Amino acid sequence: MSRPYVICHMLTSVDGKIDGGYMSAPECAEAFAEYASLRKAFDCSATLYGTTTMLGGYSDGLAENLPRCENKMTREDFIAPNDVKNYIVSVDPKGVLGFNSGHIEKKNRPRAHVIEALLETVSDNYLAYLRNVGVSYVFAGNDSLNCGLMLEKLYSSFGIERLLAAGGGLMNWTLVQDDLVDELSIVIAPAADGNSAAASIFEKADFLPERKPAVFQIKDVRKIGDTVHLQYTIKR
Repeated sequence: MSRPYVICHMLTSVDGKIDGGYMSAPECAEAFAEYASLRKAFDCSATLYGTTTMLGGYSDGLAENLPRCENKMTREDFIAPNDVKNYIVSVDPKGVLGFNSGHIEKKNRPRAHVIEALLETVSDNYLAYLRNVGVSYVFAGNDSLNCGLMLEKLYSSFGIERLLAAGGGLMNWTLVQDDLVDELSIVIAPAADGNSAAASIFEKADFLPERKPAVFQIKDVRKIGDTVHLQYTIKR
């Protein structure tokens, strides 16, 4: 399979949570700085997020009350006009996210073109909407997400050779279980808030079958003040 080299890069609390009140602690500023520095050093041209992460800080809300599409839309991948080589890959199987344009700009990050990864069951209305706002999309399965197919298309259609998986325990675990992660990078902030309901680095959806545990091999450990950076490869 020809696909990008995938680095799962996450910032967590001491107890492995990727979200929560601990993030507001001043003592975590060093961890955030280290996470951002590594993100840049990894030199990935694309960053992949799940639907929940996109909705929390990247999309323009949900796509609601869409105009009716009078034409039948073919289930073929669409590459929108684009003048940048940085991408945000939005894994949005059901096609629910809203966008005002085909690009996202975040402070201290390069302008990025949006690629939606969809199932073929999404509505014609949604596909027409994405085309109208200039968002590219690829189909990654009919009724269930095929992450391998998605990565192959990102490589062949967009030339993405290095991809950062940076959001969502469900998405991270799916990629690991499908043997599609090459490297795991964890920045541990020196804080915790005891919130058992907060998302973890890896989470299995209830409807997915039990599979063998993932095993990692340590590549590097670094201490930066009270912050720790762990780097693993996947033991195959």
